[in-house]
Amino acid sequence: MKFLIIGLGNVGEKYELTRHNIGFLILDYFSDKFKKKFLTERYGQYTWLKIKGRKVHLLKPNTLMNLSGKAVNYWMKKLKIRKENLLILVDDLNLPFGEKRVRQKGTDGGHNGLKSINESIGSSEYPRLRFGIGSKFNKGNQSNYVLDNFSKSELENIEEEINESSKIIETFCLEGIEKTMNKFN
Repeated sequence: MKFLIIGLGNVGEKYELTRHNIGFLILDYFSDKFKKKFLTERYGQYTWLKIKGRKVHLLKPNTLMNLSGKAVNYWMKKLKIRKENLLILVDDLNLPFGEKRVRQKGTDGGHNGLKSINESIGSSEYPRLRFGIGSKFNKGNQSNYVLDNFSKSELENIEEEINESSKIIETFCLEGIEKTMNKFN
């Protein structure tokens, strides 16, 4: 069995610790846990690892967030990954900071990265891990908020939250989406 785990984010040092880059941060943590380094490949930073006989491909798209679907579509086809073995890691304004929701499918919820994926693969029926970043912004400042760095108090707790997200990825690969949702939601 093989899986494709894709963390959404924006490339570049200025975006490194922004809320919108939580997908990249989770994948960095996860790959470090297995002592794997990302290499530049077509449409992103890529590596792979094995967990109990399962091949797990990791990708951080180097397209802009709003064009993530191009990378997802390319890598799904290249690796011959079924939609149910795809897991997208994404930030979510509708959840308080650190809260996580695992879903088997769903709408884009206003997230441009998910919208791009839905359009590119022609479906919204794929698993995703939504990581809450909260919504502490004034009306009209959503873009600034997601592209702003995590606050000091968020950074104090982020490693613990990312570690839990790492456990969600592992459970997804070993036990499937249903058991992962039951265990972590």
